Amino acid sequence: MTTTMDAQAKMTSRQRLIVFLLLGTQFMLSVDYSILNVALPHVGAGVGLGFSGMAWVITAYALPAAGFTLLFGRIADLLGRRRMFLIGLTLLVVASLMGGLATNATVLLTARTLQGLATAIATPAALSLLITSVSDEKQRARVLGLNGALLSAGFTAGALVGGTLVGTLGWRWAFLINVPVALLILVVTPLLVQASSAAAKVKLDVPGAITVTLGLLAFAFGVTNRNLYALVGGLALLVVFWRIEKRAKDPLAAVSILSRRTVKWGNIAGLVVFSMESALIFLMTLYLQDILGFTPITTGLIFGVPGLASVAAGIIAGRLIGRHGQRRVLTVGLLVQAGCTLPLVLLGTSAAWLWLLLPALFIGFFGHVAAIVAFMVTATSGSGLPDSEQGLATGLATLTQQVAVAIGVPILSGVAATQVGLLSGIRVAIIFDVLLTVTVIALVWNGLRTRPQPAPSEVDDADVAATGFARSAVREGEMS
Repeated sequence: MTTTMDAQAKMTSRQRLIVFLLLGTQFMLSVDYSILNVALPHVGAGVGLGFSGMAWVITAYALPAAGFTLLFGRIADLLGRRRMFLIGLTLLVVASLMGGLATNATVLLTARTLQGLATAIATPAALSLLITSVSDEKQRARVLGLNGALLSAGFTAGALVGGTLVGTLGWRWAFLINVPVALLILVVTPLLVQASSAAAKVKLDVPGAITVTLGLLAFAFGVTNRNLYALVGGLALLVVFWRIEKRAKDPLAAVSILSRRTVKWGNIAGLVVFSMESALIFLMTLYLQDILGFTPITTGLIFGVPGLASVAAGIIAGRLIGRHGQRRVLTVGLLVQAGCTLPLVLLGTSAAWLWLLLPALFIGFFGHVAAIVAFMVTATSGSGLPDSEQGLATGLATLTQQVAVAIGVPILSGVAATQVGLLSGIRVAIIFDVLLTVTVIALVWNGLRTRPQPAPSEVDDADVAATGFARSAVREGEMS
């Protein structure tokens, strides 16, 4: 307790304000991704998009956000993190105005693409500023855990805010709400955050950024439209990206760091944590509005239920990791997420099925957020990483989050599209979700297992370091 209080005392009021500003920005960007989920039926009707086109409202945002994240992270190192952060937010303002004023599908999808690009510019810069603004390891542990939890909380909050806006002001305000918030951040940031010095020897891995972006785009197109050529082409481009990164002197993604077991298995778990739950929320949005006929406001209020679970899980996840270890919390959290998803195959066409949906969303999201915090701890510190690799591990974890969100919706919507009816498609997609998650749970549980060592001096310090990191987060959480 004393150590924690001392650590907290080291953070100045200015640092607290900076952390609050940057975490708030990350939360806003997460909300921006999901705020249109509830509005999709209204957006589709407003600009003439069908079911498959509505999925691209989500995908058009997520693909550039995923593909360019690490590239713009490097550019931020070269040109200055604060500068790129402000550029990203400025682009977000422009794109949001464009989306709010769109009169056809082309303009709207262009706006969503620019919003995704703005996120790719602002997110790595914000995360780097966040990490560098907190020098104490214990404080950084807590901040990283909060950042991961807020990303998921923002996803459900976006549904709640989006439902309210659409129901009262119209779907255009799901875009326009970003404008005053981003402008406020643009005004406050120069007053609080100092400009960082640019790195002189940073090189840009443009081939890596191009191949991963085109690969993700082709993969998502292939899944959404059931196009085998695009699917194979996307996978081939991702293989090319992998080979480029292994040979590059200054790689966009340090894939060699995946040789560390906690980094590798942590990121594999992270892909499933984010992709399957974000896609499930998308499908449940369609279920509530297109099958049950609920209004956007009612739909948004329903998604406030998992939002409450996010808050609760974010508070106690660190304590659970400290007591039981990140391996157990990660796999149990995923198991809870999958276990609460499976009963949703029983959903019918009557509103009476809310008795099943509401508790399943609440409990499932509790496990989901707990798994997110454990994923961040495992992937960014679980291997006892030296300082020289902390940034690489954090950047890789950030990329994992963005890629997972990019591929989750097209994968499950593509599975759902194999069936004639929407409800039957949702059921098949849920079964796929659960089977994939359970498979990864088994792999991650085995992959993170501590291997017996011949002598104490040779024991891999991964679990010791990770436990220390998690317990630091716990102590900080207990004082919050």
